[in-house]
Amino acid sequence: MSLMNSNSTNPLKPKKIAIVIANPATSSTTGWPVGFWWSELTHPYFLFKEAGYAVSIFSPDGGSCQADGMSDPRDPSGYSANDLITMGFVNTPSLLSLNANTKPVASVNLHDFDAMVVAGGQAPMFNFEGARTLQAKFMEFYDSGKPVAALCHGVSLLRYLKSKTGEPLVRGKTITGFANSEEDFADRAVWQMKILPEGKPLMPWRIEDELKKLGANFATQGPWREFAVRDGNLITGQQNFSGAATARLVIEALGR
Repeated sequence: MSLMNSNSTNPLKPKKIAIVIANPATSSTTGWPVGFWWSELTHPYFLFKEAGYAVSIFSPDGGSCQADGMSDPRDPSGYSANDLITMGFVNTPSLLSLNANTKPVASVNLHDFDAMVVAGGQAPMFNFEGARTLQAKFMEFYDSGKPVAALCHGVSLLRYLKSKTGEPLVRGKTITGFANSEEDFADRAVWQMKILPEGKPLMPWRIEDELKKLGANFATQGPWREFAVRDGNLITGQQNFSGAATARLVIEALGR
């Protein structure tokens, strides 16, 4: 049975999801251009469409967004070669054009959408700190009781968010995100490839460490395993293999 058949979505008034992907940035550690991660857009997009939802794609600044190369199944590295959902997406012109023409997140109207999902990739680690409008919109959705989700390095956004009482949003909440074990793996890979000198990390800071300092209960399922967790209306996914799991929790939260 497809999600469409098992979902109570009214086809005349489908639920609407705002997916936010990162604008391009430059890594302060490697000097490389970095962006969003394809599967963290395409897998939730696929699940939401199967559920009968309407989906719009935004970015903090709007405009054209570029994906991290290794997230593209056509990339010579072959890292994402088995990602058939993304392969279908990038080979469908009408879908591929969506990331080239994102709307600025400032144009998201709370009353027009039922949930917000923030994808990851490397760029969030370098440009989400200054993404004030995205931070405000995420909290607007959260405070209204609507589901909000972030996954992988998109969870870096939570480092900058505070509740109405002024406390870190994550304090006392169970969340996940790109784990230290996965950062260890990435660091070893760039050291072995002589991209960075041994001992220099790929990322300027670590999500697990920093969110624990803010009082989060940071849960993981082991490196590179699909995992997502829901705490109230806050949903987080561990890494790039967790897009579908994150989307399923959003669908659950919306009362499928």
